[in-house]
Amino acid sequence: MPAFAVTALLLAAGCSSPQHRASADDHAREAAQVSDDSTAAARTDGRTLAVAAAPATAATTAAGSAGAGRPAHRTTLTVASYDSRTRRAVIAPAAQGNAPGHSPGRSPGGSGDETSPASPAVSPSPAASPSASASAAARQAAVGDVIASAPAPGAPDGLLAKVTKVLGETDAGTEVQTEPATLDALLGDDTAKGTVPVDPAAFDVDKLLPDVKVSWSKAGDVHVGPEGATVPLGSLRLDVSTEVPATVGGSASAAASVSGYVQVAPQVDFAYGGAGTGTAPGTAYLGVSGDWDSGWAVKGRAGASATPLRIPFAKLHADPVLQVGAVPVVVNLDLTCYLQVSGDGKITVDVEQNVKGDFKAGGTFGTAQGWTPVSSSTMASTPVHTAVTTSGSVRTTLGAEASVGLYGTVGVTADLAPYLRGEATGTVTATSATPGADAQGTWNLYGGVDLSGTLRLQLSVFGTPVLERSIPLGTLHREWKLAGGTL
Repeated sequence: MPAFAVTALLLAAGCSSPQHRASADDHAREAAQVSDDSTAAARTDGRTLAVAAAPATAATTAAGSAGAGRPAHRTTLTVASYDSRTRRAVIAPAAQGNAPGHSPGRSPGGSGDETSPASPAVSPSPAASPSASASAAARQAAVGDVIASAPAPGAPDGLLAKVTKVLGETDAGTEVQTEPATLDALLGDDTAKGTVPVDPAAFDVDKLLPDVKVSWSKAGDVHVGPEGATVPLGSLRLDVSTEVPATVGGSASAAASVSGYVQVAPQVDFAYGGAGTGTAPGTAYLGVSGDWDSGWAVKGRAGASATPLRIPFAKLHADPVLQVGAVPVVVNLDLTCYLQVSGDGKITVDVEQNVKGDFKAGGTFGTAQGWTPVSSSTMASTPVHTAVTTSGSVRTTLGAEASVGLYGTVGVTADLAPYLRGEATGTVTATSATPGADAQGTWNLYGGVDLSGTLRLQLSVFGTPVLERSIPLGTLHREWKLAGGTL
C-alpha cells in the first residue's frame, strides 16, 4: 500500500530588533538572542478556522506563538531532520520546485496567490523591514517559536515542538534545541471543528496471515485489489480466510474454518475551542468514526478454551494531516483487524453473519467537566443462515482495535467488536429463514456489538490539563435476537 505523502514545514517568526537590520548575519545573530517571552498575554483574534485534509501536493506549514502574539503562518521551510532522543531539529529552506509535498517541477508560490496552500507566504515579524524579509532564510529560528510539522525525517508521526535554543548553522541547515509543545500555543483563541475522511490509499497494511486481500477504490477509476472486487469510494476492504484449532480429540472433518471481510471508511473527528479559562482552551475533541460493513462465515467445531481465541489478521497505519487554518495537525491512526472465536467445543456450526452500521469513539474536553469519553455505535444484521448441530454454544467476532492520537501520542483507544452468538440444546439443524426446520431441540441466534476503549494521558497535547489517570470509555453493549425456535 502506498504511504500517505505529506509535507514537513515550519515557520520562523522571531521578533526583529530595530538596531540590527543591516545584514543577513546581523539577523542570524539576532534570532539566536531572542528570549522566551513566557509572560506575554497576546493571543490570536478568535477566528473560526476551517478543518480539511491537507492537500498532498501543497505545502502545509505552521509556526509562531499565540501566547507571545506571533500567530501561525505558512512558509516553505522544512524539518530536514529530527532526533527524538536529544530533541534536536535541523530546519532548512525547501528547494524551490522540490519542496516536500509539492509535485515535481512545481514551485511554491508560482501562482502568485499568497493565501493559496500551494503558495505559502513567509510573513516577517511586525517589526521587520523589507531587508529583514530578504534575510528570512538566515533567520530560520528564534527561541520561543512553536513549530508544527507534518511527518519528516526522524519525526514520522509529525512534530509539535518549541524552540528553546538556537545551536547554530550546519551544512544541512539551522540546528535548534526543542521541547514538547501543545496546540493551544499555535491556535490560541481560534476555534475549529471538522470531520475528515481518511484516504484508503493512505494506509500501510501489514498482513498477519497469508490469505489476506486488500481492496480500495478512488475517484478516477483508481482501484487496488482482486479483480472484480467492488468497494465503495473512500472505503478500505480486507478479506481473510483461516483455520482455527479443532476441539481436542475431534475428527479432522470437524476442524473449524473462518472466512470473511471487513470494510471500513474511517474518519478523524477534531475540534478545538479557544477562549477557555487560564491558558487552556475552552473545548477540545479527538476521535475516530466511520461506516462499517463486515461479513463472515464459521464452519466446523472450534476448540474449547478458557479464553476466546483471538486471531489478528491485519495491522493498518496512516498519518493523515489535517489543515487547521495554517496549522498542519498530524493524526496518527492505527487499526488492527481480528477474528475471535469462543465456545464450549461441543457445537458444530455452519454460520454466516453480515453486519452494517457506524461507530464513533473519542474524548471531549470542557472546562467544567474536564475530559469525558464519547462512544456510540449503530449496527444492524442482515438475514443470516445458520446450521447448528448438537448442543453447545459458540460466539464469533470480526472486529477492529483502533487508536488515534496527535503527533505520535496516543489519545484514544477503542475496540469495536460486532459478534454473532449461537446456542443450542439437543440436535438442531435450522436456518433463520425457516425457524424450526429439521430441529429436535431448541436453538437461538443473537447478533450484537461491543464497543470499549480508553482515554489516555496524552490528550493534554491540546493544551488542556493532564489527565490524572486513563479514563475508560465504558463498555457499550447491544445484543438483539436474530432467530430461534423450539420443537
